[in-house]
Amino acid sequence: MADLTTILEVGGPLAALGGGAAYTRAKYPALYWSAVGGPISTARLLSSYSSVMEACGLTVAPSRLRVLAVKATTRREVRPVPPRRGIIRPTSTGLRLRLRLAPGQEPADVAASAERLRHAWGVHALYVTIVKPGVVELRLVGYDVLRRVRMPRKADSGFLKVPVALREDATPFVRDYRAVPHQLTLGATLSGKSMYLRHLIAGLAPQSVALVGIDCKRGVELAPFTARLSALATDPDEAVELLPVLVKEMEDRYDLIKARQGIAPDTPDEEITSDIWGLPEAERPVPVVLFVDEVAELFLTATRKDEERRDEMVTQLIRLAQLGRAAGIYLEVCGQRFGAELGKGATMLRAQLTGRVCHRVNDEASAKMALGDIAPEAVSAACAIAPELPGLAVAGDTSGGWSRIRTPYLSLGDAAEICRESAHLVPDLAALKPFRPGAPVRLVATPDPAVLPHPVTD
Repeated sequence: MADLTTILEVGGPLAALGGGAAYTRAKYPALYWSAVGGPISTARLLSSYSSVMEACGLTVAPSRLRVLAVKATTRREVRPVPPRRGIIRPTSTGLRLRLRLAPGQEPADVAASAERLRHAWGVHALYVTIVKPGVVELRLVGYDVLRRVRMPRKADSGFLKVPVALREDATPFVRDYRAVPHQLTLGATLSGKSMYLRHLIAGLAPQSVALVGIDCKRGVELAPFTARLSALATDPDEAVELLPVLVKEMEDRYDLIKARQGIAPDTPDEEITSDIWGLPEAERPVPVVLFVDEVAELFLTATRKDEERRDEMVTQLIRLAQLGRAAGIYLEVCGQRFGAELGKGATMLRAQLTGRVCHRVNDEASAKMALGDIAPEAVSAACAIAPELPGLAVAGDTSGGWSRIRTPYLSLGDAAEICRESAHLVPDLAALKPFRPGAPVRLVATPDPAVLPHPVTD
């Protein structure tokens, strides 16, 4: 009886401790990793590093000098040499470790063993990046960072840079318009596409940038941000008037570049390799970011007159995509589908959109439209996105690289408030004044508890 009492006295706290750890791991994975998971994985890595590297085939034969030194000083067996390990640096989401590769090894050897290293050291994921020739960095992620997105405190933000989502390796996904001027974003209804667009607008609102919108859903997506928009078209009839104005603005900026840099006035725009960033800051026009929501609405036609209007709008969009970067005009094209079935010019326009972000789609063909021509292996990853994970997407670019990302939650009210606070930053562009939307009316209403908004991310 005394032994049973002792067991109960000791087992009770241990059970409570185990239950608390399990609860913390499920509800607060970052806290669990910092307190429990991180130290355990670090100890496991330190104690098994050499044996794991040898089991994964990441060791090489020692040099002759090392063999002679071992035989002269000890009687130990001469074992293969693993890559030289650097200092283990813990982070809030995992561990970082640099390896100096042994002679004859390449980064692809380590990347091929990433899954085995992940299981050996008990982490959620492991990624390999090249630091410099002969040195790679292992980024160990302790838990699924995309389940509950928490953006890093320090992100690579700056002019025309927006940290819009979190990658699966716990690094921020930054939308850099200087590096990737045009982008295509696809996603089905309630996939998180609108949340992604909301983050972009909220991130650009405090910057000295002109924001222009084309929202053919009568403006329901972009209307809350009208305080910060320089122009807004809410149907194809308004879009067909707005796009030529943007093309004319682009041509005027090319004329400014020609005049400043001494380029002949009759030089075709296609042959001008400079851009507005080479102009003095006092003469440099502000960049323009054009958001096109539901781009398919610009392609759909019912009559011959609609076809002529469609051809005109598509031609203007293609010109902006081909020539707009040097003039500081960038495109952000969004839709549910975007393929050749939309009509003439769709494929040509898509080819000019360097960046690609594909949220959950309804069929494999839609994923191929976004990623099939730049990263075919990413199509299956996009098709595997579950409806229970809104905001999750696959991001790629024309370099062939891709990764899974997820956008954190940002309420519509908070995004609209950011735009209202930044309303004084709307640049003075005379050509866009006729399209400037009126100031939104702030309505305060008591929400009906029976009709609750459906968040697109947790």
